[in-house]
Amino acid sequence: MQLRGIISFCKLAIIMCWIALFVFLLQRDYLVRRLDLHEAQVMEKAEQENFVGVYLQRQRIGFVKNRMVRRDDGLIQLNQQAILNLTVVGKNYPVEMAVDARLTPSLLLRDFQFSLSSPFYAMQARGEVRGNTVQFVLENGKDEIRDSVTLTSPPLLSLNQRGYLLTENLRSGDKVKIGYFDPLSLSGKDVLVEYKGLEKKLVQGRIQLLHHFEEVFSGIRISSWLDDSGKVVMEESPAGFVFVSEPEFRATSISRKGADILRNVAVAYDGKLDDIADQPRIAFRLELPEDVHFDLSGGRQEWQNGIVTIHREKMEFAGGSACADAAEQLAATPYVQADQAQIMALAAEITQGLHRPLDQVRALAGWVFENIEKRPVIGIPDAVTTLATRIGDCNEHAVLFAALGRSAGIPTRIAAGVTWHEGAFFYHAWNEVCLGGSWVSLDTTKNQLPADLTHIRFVIGETAEQIRIGALLGRLRILPAEQMDTGEGRDNGTR
Repeated sequence: MQLRGIISFCKLAIIMCWIALFVFLLQRDYLVRRLDLHEAQVMEKAEQENFVGVYLQRQRIGFVKNRMVRRDDGLIQLNQQAILNLTVVGKNYPVEMAVDARLTPSLLLRDFQFSLSSPFYAMQARGEVRGNTVQFVLENGKDEIRDSVTLTSPPLLSLNQRGYLLTENLRSGDKVKIGYFDPLSLSGKDVLVEYKGLEKKLVQGRIQLLHHFEEVFSGIRISSWLDDSGKVVMEESPAGFVFVSEPEFRATSISRKGADILRNVAVAYDGKLDDIADQPRIAFRLELPEDVHFDLSGGRQEWQNGIVTIHREKMEFAGGSACADAAEQLAATPYVQADQAQIMALAAEITQGLHRPLDQVRALAGWVFENIEKRPVIGIPDAVTTLATRIGDCNEHAVLFAALGRSAGIPTRIAAGVTWHEGAFFYHAWNEVCLGGSWVSLDTTKNQLPADLTHIRFVIGETAEQIRIGALLGRLRILPAEQMDTGEGRDNGTR
């Protein structure tokens, strides 16, 4: 199969895996733990330098190097480096991440710098703490985003040595609330860490008695095992990622070609979907994790008794004017820069002479499909960068179309979920526009308006919302539903 064909089904899965992995790294660096400050005592036991191997499907695909030293001015310097070798559609994509931070003697964050580089993408972030507020700047070479996040208390860095959890005299089942700053979503959130008790764990062929902790980040369950000193021996995240504390020589021996991330997180399906082009609707039975909730009703989707039914939109209903009550979906955001001059100029050029909103949507969608080269980009998608590089997968397509649509006065949002390809459902992102009182789907990576019926939407929104899909990785099942009938299409009410 041609590379363009398979890549057009994107790497939202990669973004989810990468975010989960990225959060694993940064949760030690931007956490605000509502605990007593015992970590300063624990630091005396911590190694100044340690290595963690990163595994996917039992293959070592990267490592994390942590180094912490006391400075002459009394502050503590933290340096963290992560090297990953991700396999996407059979090709290797090296990714490098680095964090440099200064901490107070009590391990409170003073300031930080972060960088990420991968093929076709690079970004840097810097920030400082003032009271309970983290002020930061994100740069990706094409645009600069300034923002701040105010937390409930000064940010405390949680290091790879987590002995402070063991000093809390926790019993099995006890939970601790944690607030943290997440540079990816530019927001602060709370998570719960639960102590599961002592248990025997097989690590690198050796059975160890370790303290088991479990935390939930946006529905993603992350487990960690600590020894009696508080050292993190092993961590597991969704989609098969495992972190293991290892000596340097072992951790840095990375597999040249690991498991393909797209295939690793795809959802198997036993049914047949060969001829759906003329179907007015289709139904699937979904088996979802009990501890997460997604709003699966709205627009062209109906959710009832474990079955999601997707109706093909009637395009005649979409021939009217743009919805007047969807102001939020017209607004510019840090990543959907609908108010940037180059975005506004391009939207005006593409839609020149077109008066019907539906015609404008078709023109904008066609331009994105034809002009963005379809390649995986491992990074945080934004419209300005995508327009400048003209490279991207479904995430870049969706964010650029959203900016162009909003700039043209058409309410546009980003949808994320799964779509069918080569016998499985792959994680994917696409768009929806509000026309004639209805939300209409479209997929600019596949040149579909409306999107085909195998697009199952789980979330609406940008990176902060899409992270929630990580809770489905390895836990979602899609089965054929008994009902797949024929009939007329439907008019989708606004949601």
